[in-house]
Amino acid sequence: CLGSLSPELAAAKGGLFKNKVAASMRSYFDSDSRRIRHAEAVAAQAEIIGKQEPGGDMMVIMACAYLHDIGIKEAERKFNSSLARYQHSEGPPVARELLTALKAQPELIDEVCDIIGHHHSPRETETVNFKVLYDADLIVNMAEEHQEKPLSQQQLDKVISLMLTEAGAKQARAALQNIVR
Repeated sequence: CLGSLSPELAAAKGGLFKNKVAASMRSYFDSDSRRIRHAEAVAAQAEIIGKQEPGGDMMVIMACAYLHDIGIKEAERKFNSSLARYQHSEGPPVARELLTALKAQPELIDEVCDIIGHHHSPRETETVNFKVLYDADLIVNMAEEHQEKPLSQQQLDKVISLMLTEAGAKQARAALQNIVR
């Protein structure tokens, strides 16, 4: 064993892994540009929040961000629905296959699959990694949902109250302020 990686080398390794996960997601979704854009937007928000929120693992956070909705294709194929419960059941096997092909560590794969398997439904206690993904996805979902119909200040305050992290609340205020009427 040569010891731990320098922070610079660890960051480079994490960046390469993140890029591979993103490419794998794009390949899986193929021509579904809406789903690709959504995953990329969630990843962008997760990266901002994850870098501000102490205690998270950016490799797990970014893998979750890119793959959180990966079960939608199978859910729609099997159940003709993209309901959360179907995404939660169908996403982990797809994510496991993609991450295994990328030679990710088993512990990372297990955590990513656990998070993807309930990413719309927080449990009583959650990891920082889950919380960051949850907040990032909520921000992007709200931004997408309210492009045409802006949020009121009261609605924005409600969304911010749902954030699970301080960094998520701060980012929600910044990211969603431009869609408040």
